[in-house]
Amino acid sequence: MSRKGILFVISGPSGVGKGTIKDLLLSRLTDVRLSISATTRPPREGEVAGRDYFFLDSQEFSAMINRGEFLEYAQVYTNMYGTPKRYVQDKLSQGYDVLLEIDIQGAMQVKTKMPQGVFIFIEPPSIDELAFRLSSRGKDSQESIAARLAASHAEMESLKYYDYVVVNDNLEDAVNKVHSIIIAERCRVKNNC
Repeated sequence: MSRKGILFVISGPSGVGKGTIKDLLLSRLTDVRLSISATTRPPREGEVAGRDYFFLDSQEFSAMINRGEFLEYAQVYTNMYGTPKRYVQDKLSQGYDVLLEIDIQGAMQVKTKMPQGVFIFIEPPSIDELAFRLSSRGKDSQESIAARLAASHAEMESLKYYDYVVVNDNLEDAVNKVHSIIIAERCRVKNNC
């Protein structure tokens, strides 16, 4: 590969379908690498270190924070999660595009460290549809759904910091639009010099 890779960041409110879009994109694009997160939580059955996550203990994770080795990190309940900078930079320098699917707060941290990335906001067709999706997936309590919906209003304000917006009102259309963005960015002169 002769060009440097491009970092693509997909984010949006919880329940908008960004994980499903990511999975479908990766099944189509064999030359894109998914960013692998680090976590302090123990591996679940079937998870493989270095494929699913980089599993670290709390001391290792804290040391990486202190050395500035994360593009972003956050505490989720009792565990830490973060995007190791070196992994992303290594893949980009090898000419691979890297896809990072992350929450909005994490995306804003990445934007401060790698503003040259391409930031894609996945938007729900409506708040009512988002509420339906969160309820129908059966993962969250009513209190959790209410909190996620309340947060989504504030998260929608972050749209202005993104390069693209894709409304996920039809999954196949949304995947095609994100795929088109990736192709268009690969054709930009600045990404080929």
